[in-house]
Order: sequence, then C-alpha cells, then structure tokens
Amino acid sequence: MNTLIRFIATGFGSGYMPIASGTWGSAVGMLLAWFFFDYTPIAVVLTAAVFALSIPVATRAEKFFGKKDDGRIVIDEIVGYWISVLFLPHTFAVYAAAFFLFRLFDVLKPLGIRSSQNLPGGWGIVIDDVLAGILTNALLQILVRVIA
Repeated sequence: MNTLIRFIATGFGSGYMPIASGTWGSAVGMLLAWFFFDYTPIAVVLTAAVFALSIPVATRAEKFFGKKDDGRIVIDEIVGYWISVLFLPHTFAVYAAAFFLFRLFDVLKPLGIRSSQNLPGGWGIVIDDVLAGILTNALLQILVRVIA
C-alpha cells in the first residue's frame, strides 16, 4: 500500500526529480489535463475525485516521508493545475498561461495563501495549491474574455 500511496503522491514519480519537483508535478498535471479535459463534465469529475483523494494521500505520504509538506509530494500541484484550467478553452495558449501563472502563484502564495499551509496534514499540503489554482483560473477567466 505504501508503494501505491508514494506513486500517487509523487505524481507517478515526478516528485522525485531533484530540481523543481513542483514544476514537474505541474507538468504532469498539464499533460494529463491536455489528454483528459477536452470535455468539461469529465474534467470536473476527475478534478473533484483527485482533490478528494489528494488529502488522505498527501497525509499518508507526509507520514511516510517524515517531513512536513515534503517536496516529493506533488499530487497537490496536479490538482491545483487542474483547477487552473477548469471551464477554460482547451487550447495550448490557455494551458501554457495556466501553467506559468499557477507556478507563479504557487511559489509566491499571494493574498494570504501561505497561511493555508498551517492546516494539518494533507489539508495544509493541498489547499495552498487549490487556492493558487482558483486564483489562476479567475485571472484567466478575465483574460480570456478580454482578449476574445
């Protein structure tokens, strides 16, 4: 069971990349979204399911790795990126913009997002990325409408 938890928590192993594991996890999220998010209802169901799974998986992985919000845990980046692109056009430009904005907001943690990391276990690991994804999505919803 620990092997499966690690596999999911590390974004199919992308979290083991020695540099910028969160960026690699986000890239996995982008790749998966590109192939599976062409139809909005599927995107919503997958995002909700992975979000629900991410909290207990991140909690167990944190205990396994023995470190608060260990960098190898990237399931949070995957679900955060998926939230970034929900209800947006399925285009390369939107997905690329979401990738860069999500990474920026995940690193900088503006608007009090950083304080959400104080939540216990998997909640503290995942919620900051969910909030960064919501912020990314909101900004892109505005930009898509202004540019269109």
